[in-house]
Amino acid sequence: MLQVLGCGVVVFPGLFFLFRKVLPSIFKHWTDADVVLVSERLVSSVHAIMATTAGVIVVCACRGNVISDKHWLATYFVIWYGVPYMSYDIFAMYLSHYNRFRVKGHEEYKKHSWRTVNSFVRREFLLVLHHIALLTILLPVTLFLRKDQGDFFIGCLFLTELSTPFVSLGKMLIQLGLQDNWVHKANGGMVLLTFFLCRISLFPYMYWVYGQHYGLPLYSVPFHLPLSTNLGNLCIMAPQVYWFVLLCRKGYRLYKRSRNSGPPVDTAAAAATAALDNSAKGDQ
Repeated sequence: MLQVLGCGVVVFPGLFFLFRKVLPSIFKHWTDADVVLVSERLVSSVHAIMATTAGVIVVCACRGNVISDKHWLATYFVIWYGVPYMSYDIFAMYLSHYNRFRVKGHEEYKKHSWRTVNSFVRREFLLVLHHIALLTILLPVTLFLRKDQGDFFIGCLFLTELSTPFVSLGKMLIQLGLQDNWVHKANGGMVLLTFFLCRISLFPYMYWVYGQHYGLPLYSVPFHLPLSTNLGNLCIMAPQVYWFVLLCRKGYRLYKRSRNSGPPVDTAAAAATAALDNSAKGDQ
């Protein structure tokens, strides 16, 4: 097991390092901030594909009895790849933040310091909190508190990563200057769809499935679950709802602005991508 855990510890930082080395030789006009950001997004996409695949496997294997059916990936994917990725991603987000402000010429970002770390935590507080919550809530639940039951629901939680590759693709398309392409517009629609289905609707669906198993109406399911379960789901779902509402509001404002004043497409696309980054990272 230690060998596989080592794979998770090595794979994500290793891919990040590889992308940082390869991308500048392909896109010579990119700044360090561009390279770090895209490298982070590519690694996030790799993890998201792995998590989504694991989620599909677990859900399909455990749908007969959502409480007692088991699949080894429900526990070991969290240990082998979930924990190493979440830990790595906090560091990668910090590097992206640091390089972004260093490229802009901010004096305090000439070298790493407690001040730059503190600035990152304050600016990205919700994302950092989200990662820490997954490490401190999902990990103990998966390993110790669920008494080897509910692999189906752990698999469902893996599926929340489905929107991440589309978010990453949107950013990369803008980096490549393809924001006017129909692919970018179609990808934006996929971001909204997958985010809503897998990060918002998924939670009521899990409650409904639990109710179906025990013959309970949906509205009464929370009262039959431990308080810790409801609070854990709330801690995971609340930021998703906030980010989705923020995404929709920003998208609506951009739509109105484009109709009323016709801003440059690249400005609107950049703003839309910023909204997507803040809304769906979690990755993320």
